[in-house]
Amino acid sequence: MPILNKDMTLCISLSARPSNNGTRFHNHLYEQLGLNWIYKAFAPTDLAQAIAGVRGLGIRGCAVSMPYKEDVIALVDAMDPSAKAIDSVNTIVNDGGRLTAYNTDYTAIEQLLQRNAVPVEYSVLLKGSGGMAKATAAALRDAGFSDVTVIARNEASGKALADLYGFKWSAELPEADQGGTADMIINVTPVGMAGGPDADSLSFPPEAVDAAKVVFDVVALPAETPLVKAARAAGKTVITGAEVATIQALEQFVLYTGVRPTDEQVRAAEEFMRAQ
Repeated sequence: MPILNKDMTLCISLSARPSNNGTRFHNHLYEQLGLNWIYKAFAPTDLAQAIAGVRGLGIRGCAVSMPYKEDVIALVDAMDPSAKAIDSVNTIVNDGGRLTAYNTDYTAIEQLLQRNAVPVEYSVLLKGSGGMAKATAAALRDAGFSDVTVIARNEASGKALADLYGFKWSAELPEADQGGTADMIINVTPVGMAGGPDADSLSFPPEAVDAAKVVFDVVALPAETPLVKAARAAGKTVITGAEVATIQALEQFVLYTGVRPTDEQVRAAEEFMRAQ
């Protein structure tokens, strides 16, 4: 990484609980490609002021994580179709003070469903109703999944999300013999996230894991969440949040820099990101 200097381009991330994933991934790619750029994670105390700082300081790019993916919409100038279609933002690009919002989470989930050849006939339990859940639900709908139940305690957001995509909604996960299992289970809540109050908890009960064919945990840190560990132990097909993080971060990198790294460079950055 170059020594800090006045010509260096800055990109940042905003999250309630920042991790080093994006910082390590982006900075490693900057170094490989010889770019005079730097990436830094922040936990904002005032979101509006943070976005004003992006605009006023000429910060080139800003990644947006939970819980700000929807709140940030009112603070940008334009919404790319990737964000507008699902009213959720994970990326902001600053072009001379004009802030445009994107969503690369959708792209990541879409690619991972395809890579793992998940049959669209599978039944799905989607737990969560925030910004990331919107991206996940949209990717499921657009891929052709129809038997999807959104599990969310918040009736307003949960039912709205389910209705938007023609899915079912339930406030709580039903008992196993009453529809509480599915071919694919997806966690899009903070349960299992490092540093959170439920870091050691399973987002789905063991019987749901046992019944599933595919287990997808969108939590990126740690890469091996309690749900992922349980799924691996049970011999399930596993899709991890770490995989989501790599793909969405790569697409952010391209939006910020205009450069698409080689597959080898991405693998090196991914390995560096995970070796923390």
